[in-house]
Amino acid sequence: MPEAPNQDGRDAASADRVVRLQELLGQDVCRRLGIYPLPPEFVLTVVIPCYNEIRTIGPVIEQVRGTGIPTEIVVVDDGSSDGTRDELDRLRGQPGLKILFHDRNQGKGAALRTGFLAATGDVVIVQDADLEYDPQDFRLLLQPLVEGRADVVFGTRFGHNDRPVSPLWHQGVNQLITRLSNLKTGLRLTDVETCYKMFRRELIQQIAPNLRERGFGIELEMAHKLAKLRDVRFFERPVSYARRTYAEGKKIGAKDGFWALWCILRY
Repeated sequence: MPEAPNQDGRDAASADRVVRLQELLGQDVCRRLGIYPLPPEFVLTVVIPCYNEIRTIGPVIEQVRGTGIPTEIVVVDDGSSDGTRDELDRLRGQPGLKILFHDRNQGKGAALRTGFLAATGDVVIVQDADLEYDPQDFRLLLQPLVEGRADVVFGTRFGHNDRPVSPLWHQGVNQLITRLSNLKTGLRLTDVETCYKMFRRELIQQIAPNLRERGFGIELEMAHKLAKLRDVRFFERPVSYARRTYAEGKKIGAKDGFWALWCILRY
């Protein structure tokens, strides 16, 4: 097991709080609220692909640590040139933090493949290096895995109404891609392009060596290759999402949408 950064008594305190809340509210109510104990020595590996995110990489790492879940954080810098690498060098050596560098920019897919193969935790999740997704959702996403009801959990941005309203074209394109993907995989997902994909480590490491997509097409490739594995149980849970603009550094564009359609046919 990797050394987790929160071994200072917070794990025991968290377990005690869960027990007290279960006694006060009842186990069924706590389960519905996402209040549950983690298995002993459990570690969640958080893979963070990163490219030119000097403003947000530090805050994202702190947000992950603030979840209270024992974590192994694997940051893969994909050839940044804006000072992100210097910031990561400054953080190097901190407990529970692995920092890996690509010599040149290869794309999100390549960074994820590197991170997946370096993971040692029980469960693995993808966390983008911007601030669009909130790590406080980890515990709700993790619950079906801990309870033995799922092997893969996707966080859906469109499965509830308590969210910022996205532009019509943005949601429309996402829904088109998701529905076409579902026709190929036989799944009934509502958001295949979501960043928040959580897997049992043995599953993602089974497909990781053969992942081919270097860019954002990795989202479709992962979903399709996981769907082809035998007896894999999928689950979805709603997550919060604060969409950033292109002026704020958003990188995905129209060409990625067309490439996603090609990936659906390809895989």
